[in-house]
Amino acid sequence: MLRRVPIAAAAILLAPPAWPNAPDFPLGPLPIVEIVGIAPQSAAAIERDRLPYAVQRATDKEVTQARADTLADYLSRHAAGINVNDISGSPFQTDVTFRGYRASPVLGSSQGMSVYLDGVRVNEPFGDVINWDMVPEAAIGAVLLVPGSNPLYGLNTLGGALALTTKSGRSHRGLMVEATAGSGARRRIDLAYGTAGPEWHTLLAATAFDEDGWRDHSEGRLGNVFLKVGRTVSGTDWSVSVLGGRSRLLGNGLLPGGTDEVPGLYDLDRRAVYTYPDRTRNQLGQATFNLRQQLGSGAELTATAYVRHSRRDTVNGDVNDDIADDDADDDAVDACADDDGCGAPVHPAVLNTTSARQHGEGASVQLAFAAGRHQLSAGLSFDRNRIRFAQFEQEGFFSDSREVLADPGETREPSSSVTGRARMAGLYASDTWQIASGTYATLSARYNHARVANTLTNDGGVQPREAFTYRKLNPSLGIARQVDATLTLFANLSQNNRVPTVIELGCADPEQPCRLPVGLQADPYLAQVVSRTAEAGARWHAGAAEATLSLYRTVNRNDILFHSAGTSQQGYFANFERTRHAGADIGGRVQAGNVTFRASYSYLAAVYDADGTLFTGARNVQVGKGTRLAGLPRHTFKLGADWEPGFAMLRGWTVGADAVAVSNLLTQGNEDGLAEDPDDGEPPRRADWRIRGHALLHLRAGWRPAPGWELFARVNNVFDRRYATYGTVAEDVFPGGRPLAPGADAEPARFVAPGAPRTFVAGVRYRF
Repeated sequence: MLRRVPIAAAAILLAPPAWPNAPDFPLGPLPIVEIVGIAPQSAAAIERDRLPYAVQRATDKEVTQARADTLADYLSRHAAGINVNDISGSPFQTDVTFRGYRASPVLGSSQGMSVYLDGVRVNEPFGDVINWDMVPEAAIGAVLLVPGSNPLYGLNTLGGALALTTKSGRSHRGLMVEATAGSGARRRIDLAYGTAGPEWHTLLAATAFDEDGWRDHSEGRLGNVFLKVGRTVSGTDWSVSVLGGRSRLLGNGLLPGGTDEVPGLYDLDRRAVYTYPDRTRNQLGQATFNLRQQLGSGAELTATAYVRHSRRDTVNGDVNDDIADDDADDDAVDACADDDGCGAPVHPAVLNTTSARQHGEGASVQLAFAAGRHQLSAGLSFDRNRIRFAQFEQEGFFSDSREVLADPGETREPSSSVTGRARMAGLYASDTWQIASGTYATLSARYNHARVANTLTNDGGVQPREAFTYRKLNPSLGIARQVDATLTLFANLSQNNRVPTVIELGCADPEQPCRLPVGLQADPYLAQVVSRTAEAGARWHAGAAEATLSLYRTVNRNDILFHSAGTSQQGYFANFERTRHAGADIGGRVQAGNVTFRASYSYLAAVYDADGTLFTGARNVQVGKGTRLAGLPRHTFKLGADWEPGFAMLRGWTVGADAVAVSNLLTQGNEDGLAEDPDDGEPPRRADWRIRGHALLHLRAGWRPAPGWELFARVNNVFDRRYATYGTVAEDVFPGGRPLAPGADAEPARFVAPGAPRTFVAGVRYRF
C-alpha cells in the first residue's frame, strides 16, 4: 500500500492547476512566509511551502519553553518520528532515532542520520557517531529536521538530517543565565551573552553540567564554551566561531531481567548496574569560519571552512570471554583477598581501555541565485580526516559489587590499533522551478567521492595498508503544489549513500571478530550503503492552526550491520542485502486563546527485506522478509499543551504538559521469537522477550515575578512508571546479581535499558 502512495500523489500534483491564471494565494489574507534552508549552508533557502518534503523546525524560544532536559530530550517529546533509546543511562549519551535511523554515540550502531552545526558535519569520522555532550546547547538558535535520503546533506543522510544553527550577537543581544538543580544531585548552568554594534557582533555561550545520576555509579559532568565574533558591512557578513568542550560521563548500560524463579538485576533494582566502570571522556576543539556575500541581483555566495580535533578515551569493565570460569588465576584470588575493596573473584574479568584521536578539516562553498522562474543553487565541499586509535586490555577480577579491578600481577597489554585517513568530496546542485502558478518542481543531485584508508596493528603485527574508493551520483526529484492559501501537497523521490567508516572496514572479518566499542582485527571490503526514499504528503495551515501528513518508504541496499560473534561484546561488521523503513508521520498544532495544543502520531514499519542470519551474541537469528528490526516501536503518540492563564491571580504563570506513548519493540536476538537456536534433537524454546510499550506524562510550570526573571519547575515521569527503552539477548553470568554456582552454565537472558524513574528539576532564568 505504502509503495503506491508516492506515485499516486505525484500524479495528482502534476495535474494542471485549477486556476492557471490566478495568483498564488487568491483568497483570504496573505499568509506568513516561512523560509527554511535546503542544505547545510544557509545560501540555499526557500519558502517552506515550496519544499517537496516535510521539514520540522524549532527556535531556541520554543526549545526553552519546553523545559526539556537536553536537546535530544526535546526532540523525543516534540518532533514527529523521533524516538530515544536510553541505552547508557546518561542524558547526554542517548541513542536518537528518526524514522528508525540512528544518530548515536555508540560505536557499532547502524548510523543513518547526518548532524550539522553551522554547516559543519559533526558526525565523528571514526564510526559516524554523534557525541551529544559536545553540542553547545546554550548557543543553539534554531533546529531543523530534514527527512529522507536528501543528497544535498551529503554522506550518511539515509533517513534524515539534523541542522543546528547557532545564535549571534546580532540575533540574541543581552544576557541570558539559567541555573537548574534536581534529582540525582543534578546541577546545570547555561549562559549566553550577545552584543552588537553598527558592524561588529559577538556572542559568548557556555554550559556546565554535573550529576550523580539516578543509577548507581552513574555520575557525570561536562562543560563547553562557544565564542562567535563577526562583522556585517555592506553586503558582506562573516563570522569566526570557536567551540571547546570536555566531558566525563558514565554509561552503565543494560540490566538482565530474570524469570519467575530467579529474578534478574532489573527486577530487583532498576538503579543497579551490571558491571562497571563504563567511563567515557570526550574532548573537542573546533574553529569555524562562515562567510555570506551578497553579489547583487539576489545572488548570494556562502563559504565555510573549519578545523576540528576530538579525543575520546574509554574504560570498560567486562567479563573476560577469553578465560574459562574454572581457569581463574589463583594469584588474582590471593591479591583480591588482601584488598578490603573487593571480594573473591567470581568470574574472570578484563579492563578494556581505548584511546581515539581524530583530526579533521574541510571547506565548502555555495552559490544561490534566481533566474526567472528558477531558484538555483550549486556548491562543492571537501573534508579530510585523520584517525589514530588504540585498544588495551588488562586482566582483572570482580568485586562483590561487580566492579572490575585490575589484577596487580598483570600489565596493560595493547590488543589492536589503527591509523586511518578519510577524504570526501562532493559536488551538488539544486533547481526549484515554478512550473505554473502555485506548482514547484525541485531537482537536486550530488556526486560523492570518498576514499578510506587504514593500517591495522594486531596480534599478527602491522598489516598491509588498505585503501578503498567509493563513488556515487545521487539524484532527487520532487514537486509541491499550493492548492490554495492553506493547503500544499507534495511528493519527492531521493537517493543518498553512506560509505563504510574506518572502524567498519577494520572490523569486517567474521573469522577475526572485534571487541566493541573498540577492537580492530581485519579489513575486508564492505560495499557502500545506498538508500532510496519515496515520500508524499500534505501541509495545511490556517490562522493559528497547522498540520502535516507525510507518508514515506525508504529502502537500504547493502546496509551495514554489526554482527555479534559468540559473545555480547565481540563481533564484526557486514553488509545486509536489503532493509526497509516505511511509515507515516502526522502532526499538528493549534492555538485556542491562551492554550496551545500539539499532537503527533508516527507509524513505523522497519523490517529486514531479505533472508539472512543475524549473529547476536547469545545465538543466531534467522530473519526473512518482513522481520521487524529490533529496538524500534511501531506506534508513537505525542501530546502536549501550554497554558498562560489570562486572569490577574495567575498572571505571569505558564503551565505545560507532555505525554509520550510508544508501542512494544523487539529485543535484539529475539526477532524470531526464540530463546535458543534450533536443535536437531529438540524443538527450540520459544520466548516472548519484547519490550512492552509504555506511556509517560511530564509536567512543567513557570512564573515570571518581574521583567526578565522566571522561576520554573518540571516533573518527569509523573506516575513513576517502570519501563524500558531497549533490549538485547546475552548470557547472564550474574543471575540475580550473584555469581554463577561452580560448574553452572550461563543462560541467555533479556537485557534491558531501564527508563528513568520520577525526577524533579527546578531552576531560575534571567534575561536582560
